[in-house]
Amino acid sequence: MSGTPPLWEVLSSRTALRDRWINVTADAVRDSKGNVLDPFYTLSYPDWVHVVAITPADELVLVRQYRHGAQAWTLELPAGAVDAADADPAVAAARELREETGHTAPEFRYLGSLSPNTATHRNRAHTVLALNATLTHPTAHEVGEDITVELWPLSRVVDAMGHGLLPQAMHTASLLLALKAAGRISFALKEVP
Repeated sequence: MSGTPPLWEVLSSRTALRDRWINVTADAVRDSKGNVLDPFYTLSYPDWVHVVAITPADELVLVRQYRHGAQAWTLELPAGAVDAADADPAVAAARELREETGHTAPEFRYLGSLSPNTATHRNRAHTVLALNATLTHPTAHEVGEDITVELWPLSRVVDAMGHGLLPQAMHTASLLLALKAAGRISFALKEVP
């Protein structure tokens, strides 16, 4: 059994773009076979948090908002950036849920993190489960957030997941992780008739 190949060697690196949301780096790298790739772009964002909030009525708290990249209105989980001042992703989750939807929950359970894209992204997307979420506050949307809140019966969401209900792939992954952790779905394979 062979060992893990060495990491790629960074020959040079320059910042192609940097602002408050993104840092695009153009690297010249040598891969493990000796090939030089120049430029190889990587994207650094703040970490993100996705909130899977379930109400006492077994509804999923979702947001519909305009996404300019897709040039469409999309249905998503409440989500946002983890701020440097946040003690952990659960703190960011509580803030984003309250600001985007007006909902709060008695408990926020951190479930872990995933890479949005291991090929190019350096940040992590954290999943937080919020059980017994209730509407307690007015929303507090930031500039650029054109959001409406929708409550969907959890059974309807699960049935529609494979049909593009949540088009953002990372949100679907977070939803699956959270529903499994909450005991709402099982990953057992069904027998084929």
